[in-house]
Amino acid sequence: MRELIDAYMAENKIKYYGVLDYADCTVTGERIMKREDFVPRSVIVYLLPYYAGETENLSVYAASLDYHKKLGEIGEGLIKRLGERRSGIGAKSYGDHSPIDEVMAAASLGLGVLGKHTLLINPEYGSYVFIGDVITDIPPEELGAEKPSEPKRCISCGACAKVCPSGILRGECDACLSGITQRKGELTEDEIAMMMRVGTVWGCDECQRVCPMNEGSRPTELDYFYEDRITRLDKEALDGMTDEELKGRAFGWRGRAVLLRNLAYLYPEEQ
Repeated sequence: MRELIDAYMAENKIKYYGVLDYADCTVTGERIMKREDFVPRSVIVYLLPYYAGETENLSVYAASLDYHKKLGEIGEGLIKRLGERRSGIGAKSYGDHSPIDEVMAAASLGLGVLGKHTLLINPEYGSYVFIGDVITDIPPEELGAEKPSEPKRCISCGACAKVCPSGILRGECDACLSGITQRKGELTEDEIAMMMRVGTVWGCDECQRVCPMNEGSRPTELDYFYEDRITRLDKEALDGMTDEELKGRAFGWRGRAVLLRNLAYLYPEEQ
């Protein structure tokens, strides 16, 4: 069945993927897997490069339509293709909220190295990649599972830690600026000042922008990440979005109130 996976990935312009025995993965969400009605045996891991250009006040990943939708399309499409070859399989697609440590799984397959900023750094697309995985009850040998290798690490230059706005990469706190922009409720004066200094309404890419291993990173070939991009979010644009349209954006998952709060902090004159 490995040739089926290879053909499917080629059809979807996915260059970096691999298969692992579930037993070779680091399980971080056992309770997630317990909700499923099959016993996991193999994991198909793949990368979706998403860099489609710079942004002004949004993290690059949030400029496009919600990446979770694309991960779901790829994963569910692969499960359907596998089911056509072998009926009655148990399988589930994940991305972000997986039972396994996706970064470690990808690194052990040689799809990239582990960055000090906790992200996977791919040799072609840099750290601008999403990681998806499909967990199945198909024996790993039937899918051509690879033997995992010891994950490699970045060059440890320290650039990401030096520029980190919150200091989490220096061990100075337990929250990154990206998480702060997504938090509900009121923010502290220091947190607001941090957002204003970086100029972000949602997310933070400072560690990725200074990473020397991201220099020369290739833009994505996936059309999805070029569709309906928003490089600058302002109140007018947000007010013009229906609730359904907002749900179709990665920055919409916390709701409209968090975004309005952040916009008010950064652009009080526009309120």
